[in-house]
Amino acid sequence: MASLLERRETAVLEAHRRSVHASPQEASAYLQDMLTQRLTAFICNVKDGKTVARWAQGSVSEIRPQSEQRLRAAYEIATLLLQFDSPQTVRAWFMGLNPQLDDISPATALHDGRFAEALAAARAFVAGG
Repeated sequence: MASLLERRETAVLEAHRRSVHASPQEASAYLQDMLTQRLTAFICNVKDGKTVARWAQGSVSEIRPQSEQRLRAAYEIATLLLQFDSPQTVRAWFMGLNPQLDDISPATALHDGRFAEALAAARAFVAGG
């Protein structure tokens, strides 16, 4: 039987693998369902949720690299957290003030391009609950 530490390490690697293999369409559909279009648009630094909806429908052939980087980071974090908590808890985690991020929300950290810090905060949350 795997220890909790081994389970967490496996979950981190699996979330990363999923974020690399997911299409932007898949990642945006997943996030808009979990976090809402508006929050996903904020994270990805785009003007409105309609852009996210177009990504999710596959009606946009290219996404700006900076937006895709934010999208993939958010997707990686969401898939990691969902292995340990409910969708409601994950949504609250993205929106809530986080002491590991100098009391800004993970959504704001991702919006601001602080990917490594947001991922570290997610890993710490998984480790400590």
